[in-house]
Amino acid sequence: MNNISNPQFPDLLLWAIPFFIICIGLEIWWLKYHPIKNAYTFKDARTSLIMGIGSSISDILLKVLMVGTLFWVWQFRFFDLGASIWIILLALVATDFVYYWIHFTYHKSRWFWATHVVHHSSEHFNLTTALRQQWTNGISGTVFFKVPLVLLGLHPGIIVFVMAINLIYQFWFHTETVNKMPKWFEFIFNTPSHHRVHHGRNPRYLDCNYAGILIIWDRMFGTFVPELDSEKVDYGIVKPLNSYNPFVVAFHEFYAVGKDVFSRGLTLGQRFKYLFAPPGYSHDNSRQTVAEIKAEFIKKHPEQKDTPGLP
Repeated sequence: MNNISNPQFPDLLLWAIPFFIICIGLEIWWLKYHPIKNAYTFKDARTSLIMGIGSSISDILLKVLMVGTLFWVWQFRFFDLGASIWIILLALVATDFVYYWIHFTYHKSRWFWATHVVHHSSEHFNLTTALRQQWTNGISGTVFFKVPLVLLGLHPGIIVFVMAINLIYQFWFHTETVNKMPKWFEFIFNTPSHHRVHHGRNPRYLDCNYAGILIIWDRMFGTFVPELDSEKVDYGIVKPLNSYNPFVVAFHEFYAVGKDVFSRGLTLGQRFKYLFAPPGYSHDNSRQTVAEIKAEFIKKHPEQKDTPGLP
C-alpha cells in the first residue's frame, strides 16, 4: 500500500472462507440445541454451498473482464484520491451507496434479476444462504455502476478491497438465530432482522431493504420495511423453483427470459420489456409484477393499506 499509484490489498474473500465454514458449523451446532423450524435442510444447504463454489470460480474466470474494465477506466480519471485510511473509509461508504443501487436494479429489471434470483431461490434462511451466489455476475453489467467512483479518483484496487469488506459483512445477517440488535444499531446498519425481510415473498416484504452495510440508504429512499412480529417471513421467490440442481438454480431465469423474448407474435417493444422491464411483466397480463402483487393484496385486505411495505 506504499505505492499510492498502485495500492495492493489482500484477497479478503479468500481469507474469509475458513471463517465462513466455522460460522456455519457454529450455527448448525446452535440450532441443534435451539431448533428453529425449517431453518436447514441438507439438500438446500448442499446446493447453496455448490452455488458458492461455482460463484467463486466464475469470479476468478471473469475477474479480468470485471476488474480490467475498472482499470481501463482509471486512465480517464478526473482525480487520484490516493490510498490513505480516510480514502479507504470514504470508499467503503461510497461503494455501499453504489451497492444499494445495484441491488435495487437487480430487483427492478429482469435482465439483472435473472442473475440475482439465484440468491433468493432458497426457501430456507441460514448462513449457507449467504453463499448461494450467482455464476453470471460477470456478464450482468453491474461493473459499470462502479465506473463513476473510478472517474472520481477511487483506485480500482481500493474498490475491489472495500467491496470484499461489504460482502463479508453481509454474511453474518443471513440467519434466524439472531433476533434483533440494539435499536441504534438497527437504525444505522443492516442486520439479520432487516435482511430476513428482504428475503421474504410475503407481499409486504417484496422488494425492500436493499442495503449492504448501511440500512440508512433504505430509510433515505423509502425502501425500508421493518420485520413485524405479527407476520413471519416466508422465504423464497414468488414462483418456487422446486429444484436443487445447481445448473437449474443458476440459469433457470435466463432460460425463461430467452423463451419469452423469442416467443412468436410479439412486437419489438414487448420483447424489450421481457428483457428489461420489472420481473413479472407479461404482455398479456398472465403474470404479476411486485407492484401488482401488492395492489392485489391491498384489494383483498384493505385494512392493510398504508401499513409497512404496503403503501
